[in-house]
Amino acid sequence: MMSEKPVIAIVGAGRMGIGIANFFAYSGYRVRLLDARERSPEERELVLGSAESQIRETLLMLASLGVMEENLVDPIMSRISYFGPEQGEEALADAGVVFEAVPEVMEIKRDIFGLISSMTGEKALIASTTSTFLSDTLAGFVTSPGRFMNTHWLNPAYLMPLVEVSPAEATGSAELADMFTLLESAGKIPVKCAASPGFIVPRIQALAMNEAARLAEEGVASPEDIDKASRVGFGLRFAVLGLLEFIDWGGGDILYYADNYLKNALKTDRYEPPQIIVSNMESGQTGMRAGKGFYDFTEMDVDTYRRETIKKFTDLLIHLGLFNRPSQ
Repeated sequence: MMSEKPVIAIVGAGRMGIGIANFFAYSGYRVRLLDARERSPEERELVLGSAESQIRETLLMLASLGVMEENLVDPIMSRISYFGPEQGEEALADAGVVFEAVPEVMEIKRDIFGLISSMTGEKALIASTTSTFLSDTLAGFVTSPGRFMNTHWLNPAYLMPLVEVSPAEATGSAELADMFTLLESAGKIPVKCAASPGFIVPRIQALAMNEAARLAEEGVASPEDIDKASRVGFGLRFAVLGLLEFIDWGGGDILYYADNYLKNALKTDRYEPPQIIVSNMESGQTGMRAGKGFYDFTEMDVDTYRRETIKKFTDLLIHLGLFNRPSQ
């Protein structure tokens, strides 16, 4: 079991490393930010000085937005220490968790994990923030790979709650539980994802962004109207309901028929319904009205669930100034 508030080390002083350092310091953790690239002393000072300045500027921005007090900026900044590669052992030796955030180049990651493995304690968790490489691949570069996993953060890392945690086949269950505990205790919302290209969010958003670009390319609507539609129509609904939950809410049968219509009308197989949608149609498991879809509604108070969901929608619309009040 991980000790309370372990020292957090981040190897890599780019945008992701800076964002993670900012987040953990803000959440009360001692942080070591290590720039692992070989540089001249002058370059090192510029890089680490820039990282420190960016973190301070972000905290001051948050203070200006009223989400924190400005007098907390200096205490938060004091929790972060900055290191070069020649100070690697000093930065990593007593770290409870080490996040790798170096460029997406296999050779660089291999060398960095060798460095991390040689300088950390045997029980330290080691995680990559890669958006490219599978955890099973990277685990091979780590000694005691049972402590390794991918943690895919969304930018800006200091702000976005979600972290996609992708264990390798060798990852220990206790180590995975410790990572979830750490992230949840610090204020993140972790989800578990198998070692699969694209994780969860990038795989979904790539399809949505490509389709938005096609709409603009085909002249279906202006970029401004496409973005307005995606914010006010697409984004609002999926801020409240997950995608699979939304299928069950409206009915998998509706998606099945819409998929087939679009496939035929647009003459493309990219709208071919996946087999699970076809199977659910054949078995009658089409969602909330049927009692079962991706979720099982048979033991749920559906009326309460529906009411609570509509309440979330109305609260969000009111917050955004988009709720349509009744006429007098």
